Amino acid sequence: MKTLHVIWLLVMACVLNTMLVFGQSESQKNKIIADCGTAKAEFIAADGLMKSLFDKSYGYVIFPNVGKGGIGVGGAAGNGVVYEQNKMVGSAKLSQVSIGFQAGGQAYREVIFFESKKALDRFKSSQLEFSADVSAVAVKSGASANAKYTKGVMVFSMQKGGLMYEASVGGQKFKFKSM
Repeated sequence: MKTLHVIWLLVMACVLNTMLVFGQSESQKNKIIADCGTAKAEFIAADGLMKSLFDKSYGYVIFPNVGKGGIGVGGAAGNGVVYEQNKMVGSAKLSQVSIGFQAGGQAYREVIFFESKKALDRFKSSQLEFSADVSAVAVKSGASANAKYTKGVMVFSMQKGGLMYEASVGGQKFKFKSM
């Protein structure tokens, strides 16, 4: 019963976090923007070939701090910044719910590259969702060399900390707000 309460609290925290994404103070928004700059630099430091992706993609969104946790049922949430042709155009919210064997918690970064205006517009209209069959490439030196766009998007993640055992099914949803 105690486990059920923990799961319920985790899911409710993710839902509440999703509802509050666009009610952030100016200082919170500035921190997320600064964290995106740091995350971008760290993605490039881990794999120098990613600089080309940042420079040449039509657009991208960086989620510099995504928190994920679960026991049976899990969730993840994070806020990010959307860039179109290397110019900041809005903010975004990532939310995820998963079910299956999982225990623990972790923090990670995620960047999604958009190959075209059409792919970015799909994201901006909140029509982009990732299901269990979409996976992110873990960033390490040279990882981006063979990465390819799938349906106009390419996803990379970088673990920041924590430990999570997982064999679960879930999906990511996104919400966009223009600046």
